[in-house]
Amino acid sequence: MPIRELPPQLVNQIAAGEVVERPASVVKELLENSLDAGARHIEIELEQGGLKRVRVRDDGIGIPREELPLALARHATSKIASLEDLNCIASLGFRGEALPSIASVSRLRLASRPPGSESGWAIEAENGRLGEILPAPLPAGTTVDVRDLFFNTPARRRFMRTERTEFGHVRRMVERLALTRFGTALRLLHNRRPVLDLPAADGRDGEAARLAALLGEQFVEQALYLEHAAGDLRLRGWIARPSFSRAQPDLQHFVLNGRSIRDRLVAHALRAAYADVLYHGRHPAFVLALDIDPALVDVNAHPAKQEVRFRDGRAVHDFLRRAVSAALEQTRAGATAAVAPPVRVPEAPRQAGFSGLERRGVAEQLAGYAALAAAAPLPEEAETPPLGHALAQLHGVYILAQNRDGLVIVDAHAAHERITYERLKAAWHGEAVQRQPLLVPVTVKVSEAEAELAEAHAALLAQLGLRVDRGGPDRLIVRELPVLLRDADADGLLRDLLADLREAGSAERLTRRVDEVLAGMACHASVRANRRLSVAEMDALLRDMEATERSDQCNHGRPTWTVLSLRELDRLFARGR
Repeated sequence: MPIRELPPQLVNQIAAGEVVERPASVVKELLENSLDAGARHIEIELEQGGLKRVRVRDDGIGIPREELPLALARHATSKIASLEDLNCIASLGFRGEALPSIASVSRLRLASRPPGSESGWAIEAENGRLGEILPAPLPAGTTVDVRDLFFNTPARRRFMRTERTEFGHVRRMVERLALTRFGTALRLLHNRRPVLDLPAADGRDGEAARLAALLGEQFVEQALYLEHAAGDLRLRGWIARPSFSRAQPDLQHFVLNGRSIRDRLVAHALRAAYADVLYHGRHPAFVLALDIDPALVDVNAHPAKQEVRFRDGRAVHDFLRRAVSAALEQTRAGATAAVAPPVRVPEAPRQAGFSGLERRGVAEQLAGYAALAAAAPLPEEAETPPLGHALAQLHGVYILAQNRDGLVIVDAHAAHERITYERLKAAWHGEAVQRQPLLVPVTVKVSEAEAELAEAHAALLAQLGLRVDRGGPDRLIVRELPVLLRDADADGLLRDLLADLREAGSAERLTRRVDEVLAGMACHASVRANRRLSVAEMDALLRDMEATERSDQCNHGRPTWTVLSLRELDRLFARGR
């Protein structure tokens, strides 16, 4: 065929294939227009999952009568006017394709009345053809009524799912947008039945109410609020405690300059922040909003505008990782506030040294607990600490303690593992991991390849606090261990480190994974199950938990403690009935 221009209607239908995938796409485009128009109240009505009808009404700035036909023309928009505008987009929409694309595959009616106008006006479009502009009585704002979606493209219509499935897509999309603009009231109806009614949120209490309605009360109870700004970056929002992790990344909402996105750089930064507090395979939950100078980000890098391109991606990555990591440091055992105060991120990494207990091995550390607890006042003589005072040990695994709320239950191994891990990290990032010579060196039988690996990377092992010599073709001798791990199983510790080194392939890669290595070392050194502790030792372990960052969970993301309130205990035994 000869080269020729395509008819305008066919051009619009081709564009509709990119813009209008299903009813949820229509609702998304219309909602974004309403938000760009400054709407404070938006109502969405659907029939048959949106396939029969989608109507969106708002109280935004409206469209003047003479601009109604332009609103349905391709690449006509009020949001940008020059290349400079395209380079610093602050609105949700800007291409001017949504309305004409929707109109090309539906029967559309656009009615609007700017505030201050005496009357409103409406225009209809069917199969891409525009009708006359006629008077229309309506309040200030804009109403877009879309009927019979894909009526003229039956092949597209056949790809639609059931009414229930299509409505589910719409609802999830509306809920996601509701988390980007807390100040806008949203109401969703399906087949004339109210489904969502979200009032405008004023202040943190209103925002928390919307979060509870959309994500559940438990998310709000487990959420930490954070707020931080540095240079052109400002982050605020809620991150769930690691104990509220999910099997799927279904409660992850990230908003960039008011736009909901799913970006790989952002996802990597947040995974890095949660790296050593989440159980393997689990996903964090969060609702975070990042504000950045629009000139520093390209929101037009992805056809669906889901992913973006930052001018300085590394700076954004580091900012997000440090801000969220600093908030997670506040998850100390015994903290009861559901929402923490705003977190301020330090400008430089913290350099920490050893406390008196950190210079001891595990056995001496536990012995030291008794000495510390001996000088502590009895519970009646002092204010009860958050984790209370130890009562007993259950099956050699759990510590039972009493605080003002009720019964505290602590997993001794998990708690001690976190304490040891945080101290090892402080030593590694501070000066150096201090070593303790063994009275009796430990000989470890290995393969020749493992012996050569240890010999080749002796300097790295020394950095980690181990002095290892080769005692023969298939023998290694452990002569020194880290002070914190002096009572650890030297044989098992060395074998695990060699396995990590073999998997990493090089010392440089292992160094980049050093936190994982330290976590494994801490696990070797922690209080084991069935190890009996005295009440004094248990009490001092509780105090260490209260003073240790991230002590709400162990290195693998499992909780270290829980509490049964007096009310829950009373309910168990039917007291007060």
